[in-house]
Amino acid sequence: MDLSHLNIWAILAAAVSAFLVGGLWYSPMLFGKAWRKANRFASADEPGPASAKLFAISFALTLVMAVNLALFLNDAKTTLAWGATAGLLAGLGWVAMGIGVISQFERRPWTYVAVNGGYMTVMLVLMGAILGGWR
Repeated sequence: MDLSHLNIWAILAAAVSAFLVGGLWYSPMLFGKAWRKANRFASADEPGPASAKLFAISFALTLVMAVNLALFLNDAKTTLAWGATAGLLAGLGWVAMGIGVISQFERRPWTYVAVNGGYMTVMLVLMGAILGGWR
């Protein structure tokens, strides 16, 4: 496998972009309230503020996702459009559907699938666009 087309800066930017989108996506401005309701959080059992450890682990996992998507898009002919399309296919076709399957067994509402699957899909489209466009 030729790794010469991988752009480490694009991979890092893609991973950081996921955090920026997530911060907005799960904020009260967008879907934070729906996410809390779909998770059946009551004020007593709602998770507290995120710790540095939680952010570090989450970033490491997101970085693995960015590297994985970069490896799938590792072709000199990859474009921004193809990167975004691949992100859409991965996000909607694999991740959101996987969340949907799991949520059925967990007896979660469809809002849970829409909020979390929607985030993952938007995040992977953005990652794919960054990875495809920044060659």
